[in-house]
Amino acid sequence: MDSSQAKKKLGVKPGHNGELTNGSATTRSLPNVNGRHASFSRRIPESPENAQGAPLSPNTDALHLLDVDGGLLDGKNGRNSLKNPQAVLDRKSSSPMMPAFITSAPGKVIVFGEHAVVHGKAAMAASISLRSYLLVTALSKSRRTITLRFPDISLDHTWHVDNLPWSTFAHPNNKKFYYDLVTSLNPDLVEAMQPHITTVSPKVPLEDRKIHQAAASCFLYLFLSLGSQASPGCIYTLRSTLPIGAGLGSSASVSVCISSALLLQIRALAGPHPDQPRKESQVQIERINRWAFVGEMCIHGNPSGVDNTVAAYGKAVMFKREDYEKPPYVQSIRNFPELPLLLVNTRHARSTAVEVAKVGALKTTQPVVTGLILEAIDKITESAHGLLSAPGFDKSDHDSLKVMGELLNFNHGLLVSLGVSHPRLERIRELVDTVGCGWTKLTGAGGGGCAITLLRPGATAGELKDLETRLEAENFERFETTLGGDGVGVLWPAVLKNGTEEEGGEEIDQDKFLKAEGREGVERLVGVGRHQNREGWKFWR
Repeated sequence: MDSSQAKKKLGVKPGHNGELTNGSATTRSLPNVNGRHASFSRRIPESPENAQGAPLSPNTDALHLLDVDGGLLDGKNGRNSLKNPQAVLDRKSSSPMMPAFITSAPGKVIVFGEHAVVHGKAAMAASISLRSYLLVTALSKSRRTITLRFPDISLDHTWHVDNLPWSTFAHPNNKKFYYDLVTSLNPDLVEAMQPHITTVSPKVPLEDRKIHQAAASCFLYLFLSLGSQASPGCIYTLRSTLPIGAGLGSSASVSVCISSALLLQIRALAGPHPDQPRKESQVQIERINRWAFVGEMCIHGNPSGVDNTVAAYGKAVMFKREDYEKPPYVQSIRNFPELPLLLVNTRHARSTAVEVAKVGALKTTQPVVTGLILEAIDKITESAHGLLSAPGFDKSDHDSLKVMGELLNFNHGLLVSLGVSHPRLERIRELVDTVGCGWTKLTGAGGGGCAITLLRPGATAGELKDLETRLEAENFERFETTLGGDGVGVLWPAVLKNGTEEEGGEEIDQDKFLKAEGREGVERLVGVGRHQNREGWKFWR
């Protein structure tokens, strides 16, 4: 539907949370603007799919601050046109009109089926409780800049909004709307971005520069596609508890964070609400997922789509792509149980392309045997899906988890047969088996990277401490995580009850976010990985 058709659909609709929308103006309550409770009055261009009750964006035609007792604070010059002139003295002119908020999305592991999935078989991937967090901080109306700040990779870059190639992205031949399905990058748009990408981190080492510019490309393509030249100046600050380059879907997690944040800013998402119908929630997740896939294309060229799908939906998915000329088959496993997982990083760099090529070469030289191994891996994946989907599966029952553990062992053994393991991965298995606290397999491409261990019910604190000591002694990186948690979520506004004395909760600002030390610091400040029911965070489910 084009914009002219969309305009014909405008009508008077009731909004959520006390919001009234008539297709041209919206008023909505907001907490504590410079110490005063206030609401926004803004003019919003509506589309047929525009969702009521989504968080407010200051991307407006008209913007005013309404004082609680009825006075109108003019957003342009700060004068109170009705009453309560003291309110003018309580706020700075040209202050930001949007509260800071945070989006978050999980990483992922391949539980069953890696390598077989490259050859048209099924794979099962699940979310993990290690996550990325994107803090969006609006600037005053006079500050026309966009800053991308990813301190964990030492990326800090600023663009001037008015200097970006808006005319190219807005051209009728190129323009995409938030509800569009984008399956390939537009070469004209990629070319138009290049002068603004090549200025990112020009003096850092080449490998770091590639990572910085890939992240910048992901952000800028989505920002220019979903925003407009009237978009407000903002700082986008990302922190993550995910290790980078370990095959855990860190880039997809970031893409989902960016996609959801930008869609929230243009009011293209409804919820999340506790009473939101499942069908409506799925529409929002898929919208986020589609644009996250666009971000993944900017980074990887031809991604499978499984990483961003898990990051957006959470829980687990079955993924199969028999024909690379067609979209993959993806089935969400909504009843996937949350399971305790030990994730261990070998700290050994690996190349996915090299490991995939090994299996491809084996399939050429040993087609029958390799084909049977890939078929066996596929049967293991199907068996695991059946086990986890069965009504009688009990995640706290040793016998149930033992069956799953045996399937993990089978899958790992077959991957070893394909030549994609590594001595460091085998050492992790040996240490876990020595302590006897779970079942271990490699995850992802292999050749290094990470191993996952499904923890045995009843594994004692002493056993886990013993394993931790052994792993640290051999320079492995260890994470206690949960398998199968929530997908994309939002903290709006960026306020949490963190046990502080701040009235109404602790406001998460740039300073606190940047000063959080390492993964543990980020987790303590804003994390939901180990706090799935942490008050304030909301998830589309």
